[in-house]
Amino acid sequence: MRTYEEMKALALSRSAVRTEYERIEREEMPLLDMVLTALREAGLSQAQIAERMGTNVPAVSRLEKALITGKPSPSIATLQKYAAAIGKHVEVRFV
Repeated sequence: MRTYEEMKALALSRSAVRTEYERIEREEMPLLDMVLTALREAGLSQAQIAERMGTNVPAVSRLEKALITGKPSPSIATLQKYAAAIGKHVEVRFV
């Protein structure tokens, strides 16, 4: 049986897989890391976030899943509500 690292190395030996992996690391993981850090710092449950957003727990769960998978991509307005619920704000910059 192969280890996780061996399976990862095997998958990344394929150029298409490696290209997509690099894109995800570059484009998607920084956002996810920021969201998870902010969520951990806020120390709130999904129920507390839902209440602050004026929505329900399943909606917060779907949003958090979308942030992880990128599908569907949440709107800026939804991200702003989520950020406000956890005591943060959203900045969009082109650099």
